[in-house]
Amino acid sequence: MAKIPATIVTGFLGAGKTTLIRHLLQNADGRRIALIINEFGDLGVDGGILKGCGIENCSDDDVVELSNGCICCTVADDFIPTMEALLARETPPDHIVIETSGLALPQPLVRAFNWPGLKTKVTVDGVVTVLDGPAVAAGTFASNVAAVDAQRAADDGLDHETPLSDLYADQVACADMIVVNKADLLGDGTAALVARLKGESRDGVQVISATQGALPVDVLLGRGQGAEDDISARHEVHHHHDDDDHDDGHDDHHHEHEHGHDAFESFIVDAPEVTDPAQFATKVSDVIRSHDILRLKGFASVAGKPMRLTVQAVGPRVDHYFDRPLGTDTRGARLVVIGQAGLDRAAITAALQ
Repeated sequence: MAKIPATIVTGFLGAGKTTLIRHLLQNADGRRIALIINEFGDLGVDGGILKGCGIENCSDDDVVELSNGCICCTVADDFIPTMEALLARETPPDHIVIETSGLALPQPLVRAFNWPGLKTKVTVDGVVTVLDGPAVAAGTFASNVAAVDAQRAADDGLDHETPLSDLYADQVACADMIVVNKADLLGDGTAALVARLKGESRDGVQVISATQGALPVDVLLGRGQGAEDDISARHEVHHHHDDDDHDDGHDDHHHEHEHGHDAFESFIVDAPEVTDPAQFATKVSDVIRSHDILRLKGFASVAGKPMRLTVQAVGPRVDHYFDRPLGTDTRGARLVVIGQAGLDRAAITAALQ
């Protein structure tokens, strides 16, 4: 059986994680998504926002809150039993989304997916780190640093304190995708910040901007990173810390933001059938790098082969495999290209053809 994919959403208090997740649920296209939310204290702010929201395919039973401490410090006690309970359901979810607390380290959580009870059943589809764009540009990492420190000081369960700069570095280092949120407030400085973060990130990490966390589902989910098998590349500055995260200030959880999709575009490229799958995959990777494409997926026939070739690319990483007989399918290739608005469609199409 295929492993159930899980997406980890991390980032500081107020960056916009809950808003991003709510938008994801509203545009889930029928996927059954279960949420695990790491809360502190008795407020249950994020869970209250997401529970009872009336979003199709997201019932109250699909929202699970962990309120017994920082998720990176209570993995064995809280997180793993919760995951095992979700996986044991008669109808398990199609996808699991985990929202960490505002100061939780993602690395220990990723490592937990190698736990014997989870390893064969679930995989980390990707780690998404949400940043407060204006705050990061100003070098403060969070819009209200005093509130972050106050909540950290108020948590009796904390046995560690870490500079915010180190926590920020860990969250960024673990990311497969960095979302520079509140781009509408950042204005003309968005492109420069995105470029800087991309230059500071390891190869293959995608950095994109968003307003109110409005990103297409196909950009966030289905990344297939298998992060638990790549933990050594996700350098940790330290190994401990925490905090509660309920988005405040700029984000309005009850407002629609469909206009966010205007910043993205997708189109279909029809091309001749493939002669050499490996060379084709290399070509696709080159095109993705040249044009900063976020996702590329589709199918192709291979000369002299009766099977259909599936192509899935996240950033420059391209996976390709034969999945089934072609049958009556038309020979050739059909690829869906997804990226931020402004893609050079003509150049991309010509290169892929």
